Amino acid sequence: MPNSKWKVSDIPSQSGRRVVITGANSGIGFHTALELARRGAEVVLPARTEAKVADAAQRIRAAVPDAKLTPAILDLASLASVRSFATWYAEKYPGQSIDLLINNAGVMAVPKRELTVDAFERQFATNYLGPFLLTALLFPQLRPQAGTRVVTVASTAANFGKIEFDNLQSERKYSPMWGTYSQSKLADLMFAIDLQRRLSAKQSPILSTAAHPGYSVTNLQTSGPGNGFSLLSMMMAMMKPIVSQDAAHGAWPTLLAATSPDAVPGGYYGPQGFQELKGEPGVAKIPTAANDAAVAKRLWLETERLTGVIFDVGSQVEREVRRNVADSVMESLS
Repeated sequence: MPNSKWKVSDIPSQSGRRVVITGANSGIGFHTALELARRGAEVVLPARTEAKVADAAQRIRAAVPDAKLTPAILDLASLASVRSFATWYAEKYPGQSIDLLINNAGVMAVPKRELTVDAFERQFATNYLGPFLLTALLFPQLRPQAGTRVVTVASTAANFGKIEFDNLQSERKYSPMWGTYSQSKLADLMFAIDLQRRLSAKQSPILSTAAHPGYSVTNLQTSGPGNGFSLLSMMMAMMKPIVSQDAAHGAWPTLLAATSPDAVPGGYYGPQGFQELKGEPGVAKIPTAANDAAVAKRLWLETERLTGVIFDVGSQVEREVRRNVADSVMESLS
């Protein structure tokens, strides 16, 4: 079990390791990338625009002049963009070359229901479908060795989430924060746990872990529920000075999950203060719903259908066999 007094100075050297982290241009993702670069990691920084990537790289290099950074373009709300990024990465870094994949980027409490270019609800697509597809497509590039990890950033909102298969896209009911957002973050946590189940079943040395930042002040708050007058925004404004922490400290659970030698397979980490809202990072409480293996399996299959990817964590041969079987089935149905 990780030390409850864990701090960023406990991060071991990351020299020689390549990291892909989404959403590294701001907030928790930025501070995660900054600390990993500070420890010597080569960090691939995908963001939606060149300007966002350039700004993040400039700020990291201001603190770490010799930082090894690679800019890239990625919009998790677009399946085509995710596929384009995965193709770009495989061409730039052929073979198994990723030591750490951090699914960090997300959106929160979009006031009104919006659809992506793929006709998916924006929060579910950005927070869950995009990261699932990205992980599936980059999985062949992960180094199959001890130390390789996939970290998925969830949220305490997952505690209030419910996977509603008849409302995954919030087509029946849209509740920005405690319905839609909470469902997407529960899906993230279930994905991290189910991914570890599958890795363990294949006796893979790759670890899947998860983390949440507690109540950390980032641009998610300014673009989410605090955007405009509401009872929720008033409550959050009043509570913020007491129960929140800055983005730098909000990144600590992710960094623990990504680098600590004490992090366990399927582990979940977050702040240890009141209601896990702030404080030093340690083991977080997993909501009961996140451990429902039957729901997780159904969600995995439904996500494969929605994203059009077959995500098998077995060997390359096993993945090709499953893909060929799926293609044959589709041809017989056409």
